[in-house]
Amino acid sequence: MDQQLRYRLVPLIVACPLFLQNLDTTVMATALPAIAHSLQVQVLDLNLAITSYLLSLAIFLPASAWLAERFGARRVFCAAVLLFSIGSALCGTAQSLGQLVVWRLVQGIGGAMMVPVGRTILLNSVPPSQMVRAMVWFTIPGAFGRLAGPLFGGAIVTVASWHWIFLVNIPFGVLGVALALWFIDKDQPTAPSGGFDFVGLALLAVAFGGLLGGLEMVGKALLPGPAIAAMLAAGLLTLGIYLRRKAEHPLLDFGVLRFKTFRISLVGGFPIRVAIGAAPFLLPLMLQIGFGLSPMESGLITMATALGSLATRAALRHAIHAAGFRMLLMMSAVLAAACYAACALFTPQTPHPLMFVLLLLNGLCTSMTMVSLNTLGYSDIPPARAGHAAAMSAMGQQLSLALGVVAGASLVSLASVLHGGSPQQLHARDFPPAFLFVAVLALASGYAFRKLRPEDGAELREPKKHHAA
Repeated sequence: MDQQLRYRLVPLIVACPLFLQNLDTTVMATALPAIAHSLQVQVLDLNLAITSYLLSLAIFLPASAWLAERFGARRVFCAAVLLFSIGSALCGTAQSLGQLVVWRLVQGIGGAMMVPVGRTILLNSVPPSQMVRAMVWFTIPGAFGRLAGPLFGGAIVTVASWHWIFLVNIPFGVLGVALALWFIDKDQPTAPSGGFDFVGLALLAVAFGGLLGGLEMVGKALLPGPAIAAMLAAGLLTLGIYLRRKAEHPLLDFGVLRFKTFRISLVGGFPIRVAIGAAPFLLPLMLQIGFGLSPMESGLITMATALGSLATRAALRHAIHAAGFRMLLMMSAVLAAACYAACALFTPQTPHPLMFVLLLLNGLCTSMTMVSLNTLGYSDIPPARAGHAAAMSAMGQQLSLALGVVAGASLVSLASVLHGGSPQQLHARDFPPAFLFVAVLALASGYAFRKLRPEDGAELREPKKHHAA
């Protein structure tokens, strides 16, 4: 196969999980009011179904690097996509919120392996000189997932049962496995550097379960206050124990944080990732519940974010060559913050084309930020540690997305109470504080990116005249 063609096909195929996850997330966000009505629960309580999936991801992500070494990256990748598809099918059979949460946990186990193992395959298949180009191709399936999600969700809820929003994942999952088996070279399993770290997995499960579970319970009458505080304290304590333990072969090697660009990408980019997790949850609720739009109308507006991210392919390489990673990351984060703040000014009378244009710009800015972070963050990571870096990055990203959903739901509930209402009856006025908070998070990341040096990532943005455009 021609190498240039390979550098396009491999990123597209290993990004199949991003397509599935983004399709799943955006479809579900659009359908939340319909699901709540069908299951006879409060719409904000459905963030349990979202965060349970993200929690499952965060718990099982650390195992992805070891499993890829033990059984081979392509084999684990295909098995994970199939498990995700099976979990989606089971979600489509749910008849209660409890069943939906359980099957979302199963779905999350497959999702935990898909993205980091796929990214490891990409990092080991593409040379640094082609990484910016490959990462841009890597974003396209995910952008199409975000683009199709609101339309699928709106159309399915309008003409059929919400159960079908999960069933649409199945054919795409099967296609992704077939393409991986056809175009990705089979890799031989290697003996992992040590045995499986069951103690480490248990500690991380308790840590992230306590932190995310505790945050999820805040503001709900499901547990008493002292129990929620105990969950949060247990999560923090267990995470501290994991960080201080001296395992010879840790399940998740935090040593990769010694690489500066990776550390800034992960830690500095954490706030804007929380913002990116909150916005897709907040927008459909504000448009449908606050403004009274139909699911289809809401989907047609929110798809602008995905269209904006698709435009990244045309602009990113030129922007990186012209400005460098540091300046581009700071500018895109600040512009994203301005777009989020503008969302706080939306009212039921705001013209829909204006909303569309602002969300289009927001999608372009946030996509530029994320692609730049994912490219620069791995620039100094040795190939032997790429799996650990990919697992840690994916775990941090999923944790931030979960925190975004929790923070968004909590802020809307709090605003409703302060306005003299209740979370059961939301109004348009309850959403602006959450969007302002999201804007502050994006600004925080823009400030953190100042710690990068202007020359960071220079080897990734040098023009290669002998390569085809």
